[in-house]
Amino acid sequence: MNYKKIYKSPLGNLFLLSDGKYLTGLYFENQKYFDENLLKDYLDKDLEIFEKTFAWLDLYFSGKDPKFRPDLKFIGSEYRKRIWKLLLEIDYGKLVSYKDLANAYNKVFPKEKTSPRAVGNAVSHNLISIIVPCHRVIGSNKKLTGYAGGLDRKVKLLELEKVDIKNLSY
Repeated sequence: MNYKKIYKSPLGNLFLLSDGKYLTGLYFENQKYFDENLLKDYLDKDLEIFEKTFAWLDLYFSGKDPKFRPDLKFIGSEYRKRIWKLLLEIDYGKLVSYKDLANAYNKVFPKEKTSPRAVGNAVSHNLISIIVPCHRVIGSNKKLTGYAGGLDRKVKLLELEKVDIKNLSY
């Protein structure tokens, strides 16, 4: 069975999805690559994982670095799961480039070389926005490139984390 809950954030509604135990999705309303019609197959229910995620989001949107993470379950190809796990290593308030992520991946999986473009594709299909911080990834040219939740939200999330974005272009 699949479950859903809505969190009203300062940046718009967030849809939380779960298999009953783990958080499997966190999407902004109207987010690219998310079909909101799928929600009709999800049951609205109060769950412990949603309570933990709400607590995490409350701290985050109050400008604090939550020092915990709700239990996550990645659904996707092995390659994408590996990239999403690398995203979890990006510290609050820090930025990395797609090239940095590709280099990190290539060090861990030297027989499966990847490129910044392939990393970008995996990052753009991140199923658990904000908690898996794809908004902290920028182009190696210091450009704030795409964000499935919208570039305006990416900027606001980075500002919330007190990232100095004055020298970044978009």
